[in-house]
Parts: sequence; C-alpha cells; structure tokens
Amino acid sequence: MYLSTVSRPTTDPPGHGPRPTGRRVALVSGNVVALGTVSLITDVSAEMVTAVLPLYLVLGLQLSPLAFGVVDGVYTGATALLRVVGGFVADRFRRRKLVAGLGYALSAFAKLGLLLAGRSVPAIGAVIAVDRLGKGVRSAPRDALITLSTPPHSLGRAFGVHRMMDSVGAFLGPLVAMAVLLAVGGSYDAVFVASFCVAALGIVVLVLFVRERPPGSPADGATPEGAGDARVSVREALGLLRERAPRRILLAAALLGLAAIGDGFVYLLLQRRENVDLTWFPLLAVGTSLAYLVLATPLGLLADRVGRLPVVLGGYAALGATYLLLAGPVGGWPLLVLALVLYGLFYAATDGVLVALAGPVLPPRLRTTGIALVQTGQALAYLVSSVLFGLAWQAWGPDNAIRVAAATVAGVLVGTVLLLAPVHRPASRKVPS
Repeated sequence: MYLSTVSRPTTDPPGHGPRPTGRRVALVSGNVVALGTVSLITDVSAEMVTAVLPLYLVLGLQLSPLAFGVVDGVYTGATALLRVVGGFVADRFRRRKLVAGLGYALSAFAKLGLLLAGRSVPAIGAVIAVDRLGKGVRSAPRDALITLSTPPHSLGRAFGVHRMMDSVGAFLGPLVAMAVLLAVGGSYDAVFVASFCVAALGIVVLVLFVRERPPGSPADGATPEGAGDARVSVREALGLLRERAPRRILLAAALLGLAAIGDGFVYLLLQRRENVDLTWFPLLAVGTSLAYLVLATPLGLLADRVGRLPVVLGGYAALGATYLLLAGPVGGWPLLVLALVLYGLFYAATDGVLVALAGPVLPPRLRTTGIALVQTGQALAYLVSSVLFGLAWQAWGPDNAIRVAAATVAGVLVGTVLLLAPVHRPASRKVPS
C-alpha cells in the first residue's frame, strides 16, 4: 500500500514543496498507515459510545434539548484550549508521539469513568470532558506527524487515506455497540467496558508501530546553521498569530465551526422525522461513516489536484443541503439515505482537507502548535453552536432551529471565501509523466 520509488525532486513555487518528476508508486508513507490503524481502532472504541450516547442522555436520562446541547458541546469544545497546550508541548520537546499517546490513554480510561458516573449528569459531563481532553491533546500531534511524514504536494492524499481508515472504525463502532447490546440485553455498562478494551489495543499499536520521526525526514526546524536545535518558545508560538496566512486560516476555522450543530442533533432529528426504531438508531452513524469511508480518499486526491479550498467549501455546501433536507416537507427512507450520504460527504471533504490546507503555511517547528490552534478555533465555535442550537430547538422548535442552521452555513461559506481566497493556492499542479 505504501511502497514507493524515489526520484529526483524539483522545486515548486513557494508553498508547494518538492514534486517528484519521475515515476511514483507511493500512496502514503508507512507512518501514515500506522497512524491510520491507531485511529481506526480508537474510532471503533469512540463510536461505540457515541452511537448510544444520545439515546442514553435524551431518552434514558430525559435531558432537555438545551441540556443535551451543552453536553454535546462539552464533548467537543470544552477542553479545546488544552489542544494548544498539547500542541506546544509536543513542538517544544519534539515528542509528538508521546503527547499523542497520553491523549489516547486519557480517552481510553474515560470509558471506564462512564461506569462510575452512573446516572449523574454532572459526573457524565466531567467524564466526557476528560475523554475530549484526550482527543484534544492527541489530535494536533497526530496530524502533525502525518504532515511531517508526507511531502506537501501529497498532503490531501495522506489525510484522505488516514481519514478513510479512521472512518472504517467509525463505521464498525456502532455495529459493535449494537452487537454488545444485543448480546447482554441492552446493558450500556457492557458497551463502556468493551470500548475501553478496544481503546487499549489502539495504544499498543501506537507504541509499537508509529515513529516519532520517519526515516529520511529532516530534524524539526533544522537549518544549515543548526538554528533548529533551540527549543520552541512561547513567544515564537504566539508569533503565528501575527502572520497573515495562519491568522486567516485560524479565523476561517472558527467561522466554519459555527456551521456545525453536532452529530447527536442530526441523528435525533432524523430519528424523530422518520420515526426510526430505537434499536436501529446506531445505524444512522453507520450510514454517515460508510459515506465518509467511500469518499475520504477520492476527495483527498481531488483536493491535491484542484485545490483544497474548493473541496472544503463543497463539503460545507453538502452540510447546508443536509440541514435543508431535515427541514423540508418531504420524508421517507430515500430522504434519510440522501441526508446521511451528504453528511458523510461533508466530513470527507472537510475533516482532513482543512488540516492539509493549513499544514503547508505552518513552519515545521510550529506545525503541531499551528494545527492545534486551528482545531481549537473550530472546537470552541462548535461548543457555541451546539449550545445555541439546543436553545433554538427549545425556544422555536426543531424545524425552525434547523432552518436557522442552514442559513448560518450560507453566511459562513461567504465569510470563508473572503478570508481564505487571498491566501489560497492550488495544492499542486499535474505531475508530468
């Protein structure tokens, strides 16, 4: 899958990096495959919990839409600032694998914490915060390892393959959760224990197969003068915010985060609209993951060829279309399938492609910190959007709330174009054969 032939590189315009002029057989590097395997296993664990959590909270514990919006926002956004801390520590000590491993371990043990939380909503919220802390700490170092293991012209492909493997786990997780529930008579505790065991396996794969610095990669920040030996400082990291391109990408990421209302709300709206039996509720996430799985790599390749910004914008257009379907007068199983396909297309076109868009404008010494800033901006905006959508649902009803969400997507697309068009360059040019 990742064998390659080496050829003499030529120099592209700034921001593109070297392109091979000779024959190329590679798909992605071995490090990307190893990281993808870790993400696949970890996503099986995470989606086992995610698939049953909306039912457990809204139907089991009778949370209001506003309360669920707060919990759902915490699930992604409450610990977002710690992403930056994790990213900075990984850059400063050049231990991205170690920091990522700590994040994976936190999320794994949080699954056992759900057993202790019982039916206490505050305790469940605290455990979810720990779980998201783990995700926040690991995401930027993992994505930085991908960018440092991949030439700039192939970042879309690398993230597409990684996200494709990740989505295999997201596809399998709800199915495993259903199997566990059927086997033990609907016990959520059994799901949480099984989820922990799967997460522990992912940590083992990380330790054994992921490399901190792949063979042939330069030392972080290395220069002919050896200036790269100095550790990254806080002042140097903050300097990213003074640079035009990173600042615009950060603002755009935060703006895009306002457009997403969260998977739990989307699936609850579909369940309510189509009267999906609760036994089959986890399959809604499976449908999204299947679309993501099929589309992630092709869209990553497309982003390398036509440019990453158009692909990201197309993904958010698909999100807006999903919201309009949820608000429309027509229903039925064809609509449900179309909504899930569009939702999966949204993730496939945006999740890794946005990081691939940001990666080349960030210096290698600060790559993890910069990616963490981008992800933090999105996560904090997502926290705001989840709470506001829960409030809108409670005040105006779900149909009016989702129409407002669709209008928000349209406004966000315009703002993103204004922010990123001045700094956007095509990801690559066609390589001569």
